Amino acid sequence: MKLFNKKYIITLTTIALLAVGCSKKREYFSSNIPPADIKIFRFDSALLSLPYDSASIQNSLPALYDDFPYLMPVFAEDIIGVDRSDTAWLSGALSHFITDTLYGFAETNKREQEIFADTKNIKKTLDLGFGRLRSLYPDIILPDLYFIVSGFNASLFFLGDDIVLGADMYLGSDYPYYNKVVYNYQKKTMRPECIPADVLSVILFKNIPFTSDKSRLIDNMLYRGKIIYLLSNLLKEEKVWEVMGYTKEEWQWCERNERAIWRLMLDKQDLYKTETIILTSYLNDGPFTSEISQESPSKLGTWVGLRIIEQYMLNNKEVTLSELMAEGNSQKILELSQYKP
Repeated sequence: MKLFNKKYIITLTTIALLAVGCSKKREYFSSNIPPADIKIFRFDSALLSLPYDSASIQNSLPALYDDFPYLMPVFAEDIIGVDRSDTAWLSGALSHFITDTLYGFAETNKREQEIFADTKNIKKTLDLGFGRLRSLYPDIILPDLYFIVSGFNASLFFLGDDIVLGADMYLGSDYPYYNKVVYNYQKKTMRPECIPADVLSVILFKNIPFTSDKSRLIDNMLYRGKIIYLLSNLLKEEKVWEVMGYTKEEWQWCERNERAIWRLMLDKQDLYKTETIILTSYLNDGPFTSEISQESPSKLGTWVGLRIIEQYMLNNKEVTLSELMAEGNSQKILELSQYKP
């Protein structure tokens, strides 16, 4: 059985790039926008309600394939690591997956069912966010959301237009088994409260492409800043640091040091560099932003990108949210933002 399949894990490099709220921002969405109706399907509960012995599981497999015809083959092959057609072997693997204590799957599966016994709050937040997104992009395809237990193999991945969520990757930052499968800095977003931002994040990245013909640091900063700015408005009820994937202390550190961060980026002339090591340092997840300080949070390039976008929209009130998302001229945004922390 695969313990940690990186193919399907959308790490904070992707997900927490996305999110944040702004302390000062325009209001784009009225209170009377109808919420969406995001369907949540509980593959996790269906799987974990099966009998524990492999013979009984084998008899139950046809019903599981009937109920989840697109997800079940993917789960069998890419999460469990067994040929979908080998039902005897798959039944044994599923029995082991449900009852295993060596890797903590049995305890993890039980905790997942307890924490996610009720998903009403998650659905409510997603319905509000996707309702606002649909009002901005009426043609966007809204996903169904499938909960699974993944054996620590997956956080989020696409199944066609739908999203599969490994709920066992959101059991709380203090869940002890996470010490075996992720780095410490990743655990802060492995909480149920992070699910709506993560789900909306991957939808935004999928549907709003990077349009700049360059790949300089500033281009990537402002692309991510735009995504973040939109996400913070879609989830405007959420706390700033929760949506960002920061702790409150990390957010406050950025605010206190904003001027120094910007000055250092200018002094080092990093904004127009394209080297992978520079982009990775400023944009990727990690314990800190190595180009700035070991005391800093990661993704400071994305955080500064958000601040520039925020200032741009405050100083250019004729620009609509959809026009912002379509604007690919980074130099124009930077100059018109008049960003001077």
